[in-house]
Amino acid sequence: MGNLQELSDIKKTIKISSRRFEESPYIERTYSPEMVRGVYAGRYFPMTIGEDPLKKYWLLRQKALIFDVPEKPIEISGPDTIPFLEKVMTRKVSTIKEGRGYYSLACTPQGGIFMDGVLFKFEENKFWYVQADGPFEDWLTAHSSNFNVKISDPKSRVLQIQGPASIDIMKDASQGKIDENMKYFRSGFFNLGGQTLYVSRTGFTNELGFEIYSDGFTTDHLALWDHLMECGKTYGMEFSAARAMTIRRIEGGIFGNLTDIDTTITPFEAGLKFAVNMDKGDFIGRDALLNKDKRPCIFGITCKTETPVSGSKVFEDDKLVGHITAGVPSPTLQIGIGYVRFYKPNDWPGRKLIIKLPNGSSHEGDIVELPFFDREKNIVKGIDRKIPSIPK
Repeated sequence: MGNLQELSDIKKTIKISSRRFEESPYIERTYSPEMVRGVYAGRYFPMTIGEDPLKKYWLLRQKALIFDVPEKPIEISGPDTIPFLEKVMTRKVSTIKEGRGYYSLACTPQGGIFMDGVLFKFEENKFWYVQADGPFEDWLTAHSSNFNVKISDPKSRVLQIQGPASIDIMKDASQGKIDENMKYFRSGFFNLGGQTLYVSRTGFTNELGFEIYSDGFTTDHLALWDHLMECGKTYGMEFSAARAMTIRRIEGGIFGNLTDIDTTITPFEAGLKFAVNMDKGDFIGRDALLNKDKRPCIFGITCKTETPVSGSKVFEDDKLVGHITAGVPSPTLQIGIGYVRFYKPNDWPGRKLIIKLPNGSSHEGDIVELPFFDREKNIVKGIDRKIPSIPK
């Protein structure tokens, strides 16, 4: 089951028991009668609140947005935490330092991607893994039988403040403790409005930004929300549903688990070789990955005449060579963009191929490297602080 979040999904709604999934602790502040919710990692999140996603997109790129996101932190603790995580994670865990987050994968024994997320070290035998969509808590529990570890849910809900004004907002929110000196993928505990919370310089937009992790057992969520909104008011920050984030994450080359990557694709095919340490010793999937092709199979595709959408097929001449996993109209590039997953590795970038949409129409597309712009990631690293202008 994918989490496509296509524009058409906003209107494809059904009735479902509200008790089946986890409600947001911020719902009293974010609810709108026009809200349409999706489900991700067993949690509700707002796909739309009836807002103009283009307006929100430019607020994200020029000022700041706050998102109530459903990514789910899982706590792993106990004497065998490090050897256990070495077994289930693709990155080397023993060298991770406190205050540093690492993007890491968990693979199936066959080498496919089961989960992606960010791993944080709180102390010697205590880590949080902020997982994407999927039943990862069950997966960890299933592989923990030979390890003295505890897998638990800290009931942490994540907020993201993203955009060029995010540093100023977080500086005010932390009374100056968070500033420009906090580097990308760094993290720590900070006092935000009288509450001690974990904060990381990360996000899901490839814009400058932060993530704030609550402690579900002690955090006053509404007080935290009010504090952040008050600090953001001066800088024009607004709350947004997921559509603006979806557009920007695709522009930024960020994959969605179960949508763009899944158990049928290896980290190498996904272009995520950097997140796999084949020299660290045994881990789940390593033996299978030893003999896998190391060349990537996911690239970007641009189209001047239409927006690629999930389910579109990609042809070279008359041969089916791939399909679109996700696509959006790019407000910055003023063209349609998407991810194409090819069925075989090849020198795909630079080629012109044909996209056949589900409606039957055909359009020419150009295969490009990812991300679609800012390939050095100077925006998210805070090196490029220029405010982009809206194309005419």
